[in-house]
Amino acid sequence: MIDSQREFQFNDEDFQRVKKIVYDFAGIDLNESKKNLVYNRLSKRIRFLEMESFSEYLAYVEQQGEVEFVQLINAITTNLTFFFRENHHFEYLANTIIPSLLAKNDNKKTIRIWSAGCSTGEEPYSIAIVLKETVPPGWDAKVIATDLDSNVVNTASNGIYPLERLKGVSEERKKRWFFKGTGSNQGSAKVKPELQDIIEFGQLNLMADWPQIKNVDVIFCRNVVIYFDKPTQSNLFDRYANLLPDDGHLLIGHSESLYKVCDRFELLGQTIYKKLR
Repeated sequence: MIDSQREFQFNDEDFQRVKKIVYDFAGIDLNESKKNLVYNRLSKRIRFLEMESFSEYLAYVEQQGEVEFVQLINAITTNLTFFFRENHHFEYLANTIIPSLLAKNDNKKTIRIWSAGCSTGEEPYSIAIVLKETVPPGWDAKVIATDLDSNVVNTASNGIYPLERLKGVSEERKKRWFFKGTGSNQGSAKVKPELQDIIEFGQLNLMADWPQIKNVDVIFCRNVVIYFDKPTQSNLFDRYANLLPDDGHLLIGHSESLYKVCDRFELLGQTIYKKLR
């Protein structure tokens, strides 16, 4: 069906092509309710490229390969977050997980936490603050932060945010870990270099190989698998279990669950899981 009021022709065949591209490349399962979102988001990209139609653009995507696949995924996924979102996860990290790791890893004195789907960086910086506040000097504690969207990874690595993104941060932490913008940067905040120094940002497709992800103790993968169908979720969580050590922790979003998806983790409560096997 074609809507004559639309700037670009967009029919069911175009939507099915988009669905196949995003599923094959990124594991994202788009349903019919996303059709208008896809049109609105991709129209901007088509306009930017000065093309005439969705069919022309989709042929271009298939011709260009990975570079334009990523641009397409960037356009249709939403990256809205803030510091210390679902704060109970960070409290559990500080009060339970970190003390356990300090005892368990005392011989090697390393801690690695992976923010898988780091978006614009608020999550990995929140993790980094917890590490700085709880891990004693002499330890090598770092965050690996990855996302499929190269644009948000660049935003994350820059570490500059509108002040409203800091609504979950106490005044004490704002003063300790952020510079407040002045002049032309008024209304913004920048994370301090000591936080940036312990985060390794990178672009990563969760559906591909993860050669740079090694010796991870904890995985944050929150509000990521909501885009995936159950078989893709099951495969991803199984790979997480293979990567984590015994009793390693996985934290997922409040609207997500491993129930009837993966039986290799034990639910501890509030979407916090511990690896069983």
